[in-house]
Amino acid sequence: MLPNMLRFCFTTLCASKASPFPLSISISKPIHKPRSQMASFSSSSSSKLLFRQLFEKESSTYTYLLADASHPERPALLIDPVDRTVDRDVLLIEQLGLKLVYALNTHVHADHVTGTGLIKRKVPGVKSVISKASGATADLYVEPGDKVHFGDLFLEVRATPGHTKGCVTYVTGDAPDHPQPRMAFTGDAVLIRGCGRTDFQGGSSEQLYKSIHTQICTLPKSTLIYPAHDYRGFTVSTVGEEMEHNPRLTKDEEKFKNIMANLNLSYPKMIDIAVPANMACGVQSNP
Repeated sequence: MLPNMLRFCFTTLCASKASPFPLSISISKPIHKPRSQMASFSSSSSSKLLFRQLFEKESSTYTYLLADASHPERPALLIDPVDRTVDRDVLLIEQLGLKLVYALNTHVHADHVTGTGLIKRKVPGVKSVISKASGATADLYVEPGDKVHFGDLFLEVRATPGHTKGCVTYVTGDAPDHPQPRMAFTGDAVLIRGCGRTDFQGGSSEQLYKSIHTQICTLPKSTLIYPAHDYRGFTVSTVGEEMEHNPRLTKDEEKFKNIMANLNLSYPKMIDIAVPANMACGVQSNP
């Protein structure tokens, strides 16, 4: 077994010479902090973090740009980029003077094609990242407890399967110089006043319920929730707010499973195109 707090990087295995910021992994069990009181979530304050929430209207997808603005190289990462908006995102990164290092996905999406493939062609050295449990192909894989470092900041990886078997939530650190309140990028696991469906891609309502309540609801109540999608115009919520007002997450497990079993949702129109493309996670061959 590796030591509990072993830290290593992928420099020799899979980090490009063009990127001076290899993914740093911390193998340790997630530490759950005591819940705090609910706080305002109009913005997330940090002298280091540069943060942008971007929207793709066809699939109602949010892409998130984070960067360490205090670091000399201004390293940045994108969470859940969409192929349709890659040019917009790359231009913004150039205008802000950032060094894009990673393109992360929270899971294998069924409603849009990830932008990681196009980004890798346009920005040499960028590495695609996804959970090992997803079964998808990527440059780098993450597991629960890993930390994705960009400059002096990092995202903690929490496994939140149930929508798909490989879903993860990325959470900012809890050090004093990290964003306060903390930020959780929940993918499709937790949506604002909802959650992801569980009827395909290895989904499980029982697993999703346990994932949310053990990995997301245990975060401080002030933690900002940034989902992968919203269809009603919401942009952000908090853990405390969803625990109080989410019509699915406020139910016990049996009622939750009954709700999820009777959603009667239509088959995603992009699934037959999106899932095969996203299983390649941005490292597919050039056309």
